[in-house]
Amino acid sequence: MRIKKKTENPSFYQELLRSGWLSVSSWLPAWCPTSVVQLKEAEEKMLKCIKSPYHKQYIFISNGNKIWTLTFSQNLSHKTPLVLLHGFGGGVGLWALNFEDLCENRTVYAFDFLGFGRSSRPQLETDAELAENQFVESIEEWRQKIGLDRMILLGHNLGGFLAAAYSLKYPSRVKHLILVEPWGFPERPSTVEQERSIPVWIKALGAVLSPFNPLAGLRIAGPFGLSLVQRIRPDFKRKYSSMFDDDTVTEYIYHCNVQSPSGETAFKNMTVPYGWAKRPMLQRIAYMHQDIPITVIYGARSCIDGNSGTTIQSLRPNSYVKTINMTSDVQENELAEELGFSKSSCSLKMAL
Repeated sequence: MRIKKKTENPSFYQELLRSGWLSVSSWLPAWCPTSVVQLKEAEEKMLKCIKSPYHKQYIFISNGNKIWTLTFSQNLSHKTPLVLLHGFGGGVGLWALNFEDLCENRTVYAFDFLGFGRSSRPQLETDAELAENQFVESIEEWRQKIGLDRMILLGHNLGGFLAAAYSLKYPSRVKHLILVEPWGFPERPSTVEQERSIPVWIKALGAVLSPFNPLAGLRIAGPFGLSLVQRIRPDFKRKYSSMFDDDTVTEYIYHCNVQSPSGETAFKNMTVPYGWAKRPMLQRIAYMHQDIPITVIYGARSCIDGNSGTTIQSLRPNSYVKTINMTSDVQENELAEELGFSKSSCSLKMAL
């Protein structure tokens, strides 16, 4: 009877919440074999093959937040620096295949978005537009603290979407916008079209998982999460086989994504079912300053809609827009000439 009386007392629930028994966030970290230190160690393993000198530091922005940053400096002040913006669930470590080549003839920066990687993971806005603006403002604060006047922005996946959003708001700071398999550009297909193309089992699974963050399964899987990454994305190990013959890459991805899901939650709030953007970039890209050149890059096995490049060209008839499909050495040479990099750097192996 005493237990029943306590259960009926609201303060008893409050005490349970304070003690952590009813808080999912309190037991998931213990269930997942991860920590900030393990993420740091995993990143260091990703970067150990980089021979070019680089500097790593936290850049402090507003509200006590900090942005984890790598800098590959070159004494070429006349060359506009290149800034790399990673994709969803990624971090600076996934550019490991590209750093050496990309920094040959200009300074290169890479940073973890707010809410991802080793950057701060604050609670971000739940509204799609406000969340997007938080990401954009964090990029601008980072630029100011670094002291850059203009940048070449190269964004992959979510990074492409946010690079475009930044260019819309701060056009004077962008010399060239490079979109590598960008997420969030096309509108969601009509309900009829979508219903025809999506199998019933995927619709059912989507309905069950819709309340959860995209990568919640990794955290729920706990110690089995690493093997889950290996099963779902075996391509990562193949892509980095020239650098690693072990599980370095999957360990890095795992530790990036089982920390507090700050940026992941913001991303979910920016999407509608099946991963489409709530605020598609193609609805706004025509308003981008016409003097900003745009290069859109797709790989031979891209899972992102490759028609966005053509659509951008039609929406910006008086601006420079180039779409390159990386299907052969001819396209690699074309991209090298387009961006002024060496051919080897233009393969962009991480993304494609």
